Amino acid sequence: MTGTVETPQAGPGTAQAGPGTAQAGSGAATGTVQDGPETTALPAYADIPKIKVTLARDGVAPGYLFLTPQSIFEPEVPHGPQIVDDRGRLVWFRPVPEGQYATNIRVQEYQGQPVLTWWQGTATSTGVGIGKAYIADRNYNVIATIEAGGGEPVDLHDLVLTDRGTAVLVSYQLKQHDLSPIGGAADAVAIDSVVEEIDIATGEVLLHWSGLERVPLEESDMPAIIAGDDPYDHLHVNALGIDTDGHLIITARSNSALYKVDRDSGEILWKLGSGYSTFVLDVGVRCNWQHDGQPVGDGVYRIFDNGANDYFIGYESRITWIHADEKTGVATHVKTITHPEHLSSIAEGNAQELPNGNVVVGWGRAGRISEFASDGELLFDAKTPAGKGWTTYRAYRFEWDGRPGTPPEAVVEGGQVHAVWNGATGVAQWRLLAGSDQSDLRPVETVDWNGLDTSIARPDGAAVVQVEALDAGGHVLGTSPVTPVTPTER
Repeated sequence: MTGTVETPQAGPGTAQAGPGTAQAGSGAATGTVQDGPETTALPAYADIPKIKVTLARDGVAPGYLFLTPQSIFEPEVPHGPQIVDDRGRLVWFRPVPEGQYATNIRVQEYQGQPVLTWWQGTATSTGVGIGKAYIADRNYNVIATIEAGGGEPVDLHDLVLTDRGTAVLVSYQLKQHDLSPIGGAADAVAIDSVVEEIDIATGEVLLHWSGLERVPLEESDMPAIIAGDDPYDHLHVNALGIDTDGHLIITARSNSALYKVDRDSGEILWKLGSGYSTFVLDVGVRCNWQHDGQPVGDGVYRIFDNGANDYFIGYESRITWIHADEKTGVATHVKTITHPEHLSSIAEGNAQELPNGNVVVGWGRAGRISEFASDGELLFDAKTPAGKGWTTYRAYRFEWDGRPGTPPEAVVEGGQVHAVWNGATGVAQWRLLAGSDQSDLRPVETVDWNGLDTSIARPDGAAVVQVEALDAGGHVLGTSPVTPVTPTER
């Protein structure tokens, strides 16, 4: 069962069902990339943008970092989702074609198994994603492709898999809309932040929630005049969450608000933040142009408060926890984490609480990735790749057991043999075998793993080579085919 959702493509203004209606170190890494969405050949390891780790203390949680470095200013540089270790070395990289981007690579669960999910497609300079979402197994085989209802594109901002076998997603859809109530044109074009719940196996739309239909224009903090020639971005929904009672938590950046939405009817149950909050906002609660509002239990919600917007001068960004008491109608500040360098991120950003209590933070446009202990101590810090505009929309940490469906490769280049196994976790060392022919192969060198492309010096005179991936106990995890060395390379 592939779980692929394939429906005829519709235009961006296609009518939808009503709200709530069921409906890439130096080297020549030439390893192949598994089937699925569009990819390109794996580039040389040195050409793949990488983070620069500046701090790594004891206490960092186990697992790998999951990132999507990108820059709209350098589309010709390799882009794609990455899995990275705590030294910034790539474990897995899936290159996307030039002009495409990927966001939100992370581990979720589908059909009782851990899987990778990410978004891939094109994006506008105003943050609108036009693409699809993908689910891949531990062998990096794509097992499901997800679109919005009616073949509408999936937006880049979020995708949440649920224990119901469904995906909750965001779809930005252009619609003619009267903006005269807020000083705009009566025949303007607006972006409708649509949230849908899709049955992954069948593609059935179980919930269709239209932001334009549910949230009055007057509640947006985005002035209509700001849009200029761009479509008016009424809500800019950028995060989704499932609350402890099963209902949805929707984060709307343009409204500086979180909305709790009935998962069956689409009714807004409460609003947290903005000038139209259901709750009285106590000291320290107000957030500005935020991202990633997530429920953490007992009525507490964690928010990446940008404190800034692309159009306006901002303040220090923070991760803040807010308790929304539905009985008293008061929202109170619980705690806050900020970066020691007082970073301010004008866009993007997220936070993730880990099983050991640590908190991983992607600082969005501020170009940093951090991990804090539960008491706020900075344990890990890294910079996003160097270059104009490089960022990663979100950053996560997960434990992950990846095993590519293809064997390792031994790639001979000059005096080096490159051991390449894109996506293999648990590889501690590489063993190089060499000889005059396949029957004469013998171990000649063992080196520590140093990224998905690890270089080993090639012995002079070898006619064939082979590499073996070893775990920490010295057991063989995978063996490459025997690779001939051309006479000019000996």
